[in-house]
Amino acid sequence: MTTIDYDRLYVGGTWNAPATDQRIQVHSPTDEQLIGSVPEASEADIDAAVSAARDAFDDPEGWAHWSPSRRTEVLERFAVALEERGGETARRVTIQNGMPIWLAQQFEAGFPAVLLRYYAGLVEAGQEERRQGMLGKQAVVTREPIGVVAAIVPWNVPQAITFLKLAPALAAGCTVVLKPAPETVLDAFLMAEAAAEAGLPAGVLNVVPAGREVGAYLVEHPGIDKVSFTGSTAAGRAIAQTCGRLLRPVTLELGGKSAAIVLDDANLGDTIESFFGATLLNNGQICWLGTRVLAPRARYDEVVDTVAGLAGSLVVGDPLVETTQVGPLVSERQRHRVEGYIEKGLSDGARLVVGGGRPADRDAGWFVQPTVFADVDRKATIAQEEIFGPVLAVIPYDDEDDAVAIANDTDYGLGGSVWTADPDRGEQFARRIRTGTIGVNHYSNDPFSPFGGVRASGMGRELGPEGLVAFQSVKTIYLDQANDS
Repeated sequence: MTTIDYDRLYVGGTWNAPATDQRIQVHSPTDEQLIGSVPEASEADIDAAVSAARDAFDDPEGWAHWSPSRRTEVLERFAVALEERGGETARRVTIQNGMPIWLAQQFEAGFPAVLLRYYAGLVEAGQEERRQGMLGKQAVVTREPIGVVAAIVPWNVPQAITFLKLAPALAAGCTVVLKPAPETVLDAFLMAEAAAEAGLPAGVLNVVPAGREVGAYLVEHPGIDKVSFTGSTAAGRAIAQTCGRLLRPVTLELGGKSAAIVLDDANLGDTIESFFGATLLNNGQICWLGTRVLAPRARYDEVVDTVAGLAGSLVVGDPLVETTQVGPLVSERQRHRVEGYIEKGLSDGARLVVGGGRPADRDAGWFVQPTVFADVDRKATIAQEEIFGPVLAVIPYDDEDDAVAIANDTDYGLGGSVWTADPDRGEQFARRIRTGTIGVNHYSNDPFSPFGGVRASGMGRELGPEGLVAFQSVKTIYLDQANDS
């Protein structure tokens, strides 16, 4: 195939030559062939991007001072430009990280424009209120853009996660330096083309792909006012330490080891498609997936058989084929990591029910069979650590209290799901789980509702009005007059 190559970085509203000749090469996870390359940003490129974002933010007539309606006009053009590129965006994501194309068309092609319009509408609805004070006078509470934002995104759902940050930040009036993951850069450059076409003012959005060391340099850059990071818990801890030392606001959406809790009245056969979406979606490469399946002892064998039947029936193959349900993992390193956890599960005594190896019909690509372990001890490594691949651990429980205890016995707290024939019972059970989000008989992120985790799954929230507040500073103006109205 013809490779997709870029020679310049999108900084300051134009395409500029990078400071070095270092490049990021992207290989297909399906056949391991080179599919494209882009410049690798250096510290000098970060300096240029932050300077452009700072100049744009500090401009007294610039983006931060535009009326919400004026910003909305540009963001609507941005949304339209993204929609026009939606098919190509989905294709680029799929050929880079192995996401099945039907899923990329939903997450990566459509979600960004939805978020741009949602947050533009929130800001237009008003960000100021007058309050009657306790002391008889008034106060005006305003929300202002927080400043220059460093947005660091992962490779697993790159465009949707980018716009969890970009949409509210831009709507609020912030300027952004975006660092996409090296594994998924081709979609980020396509997005930058859409931004340029839409007429985002110079410096409002800057795209600088790089690895961890340059990312760390961005996080501690003195020109940054706010950091928004999605990625591993280990990296998140390091970023939190830096931001704590600098007293810099930070939002962290990190790892997960969520529980999919099957209650004793559940009929998984009736909700198997939703169960797949909550446990094995995107080849198991989503942080909120319920990779610990909790099953009542009285129905344990039945649940194991149902889950194993699901995993064993999934179509594994080329992610560009519409019927493929499970594609390859993003990289050889990621496959090695997942296979290491499978080996650990076996050595710790768990029972391999289905999968555990590589598909026999794939002689290239970084594929792993959907894998299910049974008889997993709740303290076992595969029940406690995030694997980030198509591997499920089915854990037995005695009663509801025991299920709650197991579900909460984790360092994480990001997602989760409850499966039951009684939605009211499911809601009451869900309230007992310590997590940032949880679904009853399904799991999906809704733009109107906050998303984020507790404990080692991070801090702060994205989506919903809460996702906008994360990019705003609250100012109170005390007025020297009573409210006469």
